[in-house]
Amino acid sequence: MDIEARAHSEHPEALRLWLRMLTCSQLVEKQVRTQLRERFDTTLPRFDLMAQLERAPDGLKMNELSRRMMVTGGNVTGITDQLVAEGLVERIDVEGDRRAYRVRLTPKGRKLFNEMARQHEDWIVDAFSGLNEKEIGTLYKLLGKVKDHATQPRQETAP
Repeated sequence: MDIEARAHSEHPEALRLWLRMLTCSQLVEKQVRTQLRERFDTTLPRFDLMAQLERAPDGLKMNELSRRMMVTGGNVTGITDQLVAEGLVERIDVEGDRRAYRVRLTPKGRKLFNEMARQHEDWIVDAFSGLNEKEIGTLYKLLGKVKDHATQPRQETAP
């Protein structure tokens, strides 16, 4: 019996919905990871780092990259080292701070990322192709309500 089936018999609808969302997210992510590996010989974390740099043409400091990607500095350093070795990103000194540097895409990295991003968009569109435009819009709005509610500060209730 799969996890969704167990949730159906044992738990409220909200939990079933959460498990369905998680399952869908994991399935789509697995497809994207597979496609990135097969088509571009790369990983999702590398794609994510390059996506952050694409949004910041002047580059980002390592701590900014870590924060944006929600991973440790060590993870970012390892990925950055690989991408520098491949000529896809470069390190630039930060004026006035000899210990810091910014990381930015090279022209070669920007070209490759743009190609990967176009493919990534196609994969995501395909993942949702079982829904029509109205259903996609409705789901987007409903998940927006969940997001808004989840980001609201919670009041602790006294026992």
